Amino acid sequence: MTFTRYAIYFAPPAQAEWSRFATRWLGWDMEPGSACEQPDIPGLDLTSITRVPRKYGLHATIKPPMRLAPGTGLDALKQACGAFAARQAPVTMQGLHLARLGRFLALRVTGDETALNALASACVRDLDPFRAPAGEAELAKRRAAGLTPTQEDNLIRWGYPYVMQDFRFHITLSGKLPKSELPAVEAALERHLLPLLPHPFEIRDLALVGEDSEGHFHMIHRYALTGSAAV
Repeated sequence: MTFTRYAIYFAPPAQAEWSRFATRWLGWDMEPGSACEQPDIPGLDLTSITRVPRKYGLHATIKPPMRLAPGTGLDALKQACGAFAARQAPVTMQGLHLARLGRFLALRVTGDETALNALASACVRDLDPFRAPAGEAELAKRRAAGLTPTQEDNLIRWGYPYVMQDFRFHITLSGKLPKSELPAVEAALERHLLPLLPHPFEIRDLALVGEDSEGHFHMIHRYALTGSAAV
């Protein structure tokens, strides 16, 4: 399969009960690269609620989607991802919790995020030689949201506003919802997903993923984090 863009994700372990439910909640499974049947939850239109995040699959973005720079290629990117993962230690935090990000719902980390943020910043920096510069249309689209000076600097330097000190780890579970719908969706996730969430929460690998011509993301390879923790 030919991909238009590539990204580095945290993709929750496919075998975990919580990630199996959350994958079905979204309706797209990156592992086989196929749609999956969403759960039937009375009173919720999950097709509509998850329409925007569905194509990305269950994930937290570590290095945002990028087109490959001229002179690079997928094989070289795979090799670089393997080398990067071999230098990085697994990260352990207290757990995950459900949070509102504006009018979106997502899972956020509970506990100290210092090591996680350092991992994400290193990934953005070390793999940046593979990123083609953002075009003017893409830059304009990002700026339309209204950026702080730091986010503008990130956009110019790294191709995306919300990296480095503006990075916020999150696993998106909905599109932008009307305020009136948020409580019912929250209640459903609290009932079905929260009891399954892991404590502690570990990141033991990162995933290289690719975007197909229809905008859906597929798992290419998982890379175990096998480095040593900083002393």
